[in-house]
Amino acid sequence: MPLRREDLPTDPDQLIALALELAAENERLRAALKTINTLHFGTKSERLVVVVDGQMTLGLGDLATDASPPPPPANDAGTAKPKASARPSHKPARRNIGALPTHLPRCERVIEPDNTRCPCCSGRMHRIGECATEELDIVPAILRVLRTVRPKYGCRACESAVVQAPAPSRLITAGMASTALISWVVVSRFAWAMPLNRQTRMLASYGIALDCSTLVHWVDRAAWWLEGLYDLQLKTIHSFQHVFCDETPLPVLEKGRRRTRK
Repeated sequence: MPLRREDLPTDPDQLIALALELAAENERLRAALKTINTLHFGTKSERLVVVVDGQMTLGLGDLATDASPPPPPANDAGTAKPKASARPSHKPARRNIGALPTHLPRCERVIEPDNTRCPCCSGRMHRIGECATEELDIVPAILRVLRTVRPKYGCRACESAVVQAPAPSRLITAGMASTALISWVVVSRFAWAMPLNRQTRMLASYGIALDCSTLVHWVDRAAWWLEGLYDLQLKTIHSFQHVFCDETPLPVLEKGRRRTRK
């Protein structure tokens, strides 16, 4: 409540103490108001400044707020639960330190010292231990040519019977690509989203010059072989009462129009 003239003390010492107390309270109020204005209207860098502990818990009389939550009501059956934070909590980083998978094959290399003679007596030294370390390694893709040889066998007596193993079937009749190569092209295109023209440049780096239309023909032939599997998968999906799918629109670049369509 505001001070009135008749409430002021007549003693000069009491007046001085009252003035000092009011001046200190004004400074505390100004500091709290400056902090609140910075938090609400300041720039992002100013809002990120760490507030010193106890800065907001000033002695403001009736304006001071208690940071502790209020006690629950007596009848809290119909009270609503507080909403969870919209921002998901960050999961701790998963680090693999010194624990490589055990299912991977191990390729061991032993590095022997240049000399196993004792530097003191020149005697032969014996192995007393070892230090082993592991590191994850990769072998890049290797392009090779599969050369299939089918020998012919004939009878020297009658010179009429000839025996030869049948030729293995190919994914593309009379094609130059093996099943493994076509599978790699299809998986890279649809599983890892690698365009076919980029795959042609990758093959060109190995010295294999192919046109992009050739890879398109390979993908089309692989789709023809997988049509039966597609029909079976579609039949299995339609056998359920509820089917969940992702209907997120996907922008696709239209060739020659320099814009995307959904």
